[in-house]
Amino acid sequence: MTEDEFKGLPKVSGRRNLRDEVIETLRGAVISGGMRPGVVYSAPTLAERFGVSATPVREAMLDLVKEGLMETVRNKGFRVTEPTEHELDNFTELRALIEVPTVRRIAESGVDEDALRRLRELAGAVERAAAANDLIGHVTVDMEFHLALLGLAGNEHLVEVVRSLRARSRIYGLKVLADRGHLIPSSREHSELVDLIEAQDADGVEDLMRRHIGHVRGIWAAG
Repeated sequence: MTEDEFKGLPKVSGRRNLRDEVIETLRGAVISGGMRPGVVYSAPTLAERFGVSATPVREAMLDLVKEGLMETVRNKGFRVTEPTEHELDNFTELRALIEVPTVRRIAESGVDEDALRRLRELAGAVERAAAANDLIGHVTVDMEFHLALLGLAGNEHLVEVVRSLRARSRIYGLKVLADRGHLIPSSREHSELVDLIEAQDADGVEDLMRRHIGHVRGIWAAG
């Protein structure tokens, strides 16, 4: 691996569970395109980059193999899998079928102040990551926002299905969007969504969710 393959991969802070932090960082790097298909990554080399031991990195990469994000390369390391355009279209269709009506129902039912406050905090974190051009951080907190929102429906199995769909997706065009200055406006859709949910504007929520998921598919295609 060259230095280019490491570009954008951060050090791990170690402020919380190390394995969880490593896997979130690696997952975000895969989804955002920071780690690309065709490149073989070794756990010891990545561990050196992250400033941690090889064991939690190897364990995290094996977890990503189970998620379908990576595959093992015998005696060499791990390689990022690459979904086809057809698969990405299928992921988008499934996300729309699940997320749009679920978030609409959440808006219709109403959300308490504590949940709204948490969603606003996460929406703000998405915007801050976008402003800092922190693509891995952006992908990670974006995932947290959407899963927290869906969690309000009270169906943990639904949340896990969407987690898998989002993890297996790719947003290779995210860097292009950031370089063009379009990532911050796109990230503001999260705060707009929270406003609509607070107002219990179910039609507005449904429309924005459809556009938001469509925008993401457009970003995938830009890679």
